[in-house]
Amino acid sequence: MAEFIAAAEATSLPHGHGRTVHVRGRELALYNLDGQFYALDDLCPHAGGSLGGGCLQHGSVICPLHEWAFDLKTGQCLSNPTIAVNIYPTRIQNGEVQIALECMGGQNGQEQKF
Repeated sequence: MAEFIAAAEATSLPHGHGRTVHVRGRELALYNLDGQFYALDDLCPHAGGSLGGGCLQHGSVICPLHEWAFDLKTGQCLSNPTIAVNIYPTRIQNGEVQIALECMGGQNGQEQKF
């Protein structure tokens, strides 16, 4: 069973917004899309841009450096389906967004730089 770790107050992240959160020494991008929270690796595999500093567009986060887009639900890069970032399960408990650091998709920990 995955261990969920508190990452942020649910009310601190309005619908359509995201940010970088620190969970047990790791940086993750956390987004609220229509009341559902999504967590993914914070660093874009292209040039290391912070995905938590990106913006949402049609269910994808857009990297602020070179505008690479990643699907929040799968971690897949929209312009190159062979590239992905890791995604992580989330849940809301007692008003907190919690993240399990057990990867459930994406590149499964393989570092990719382009």
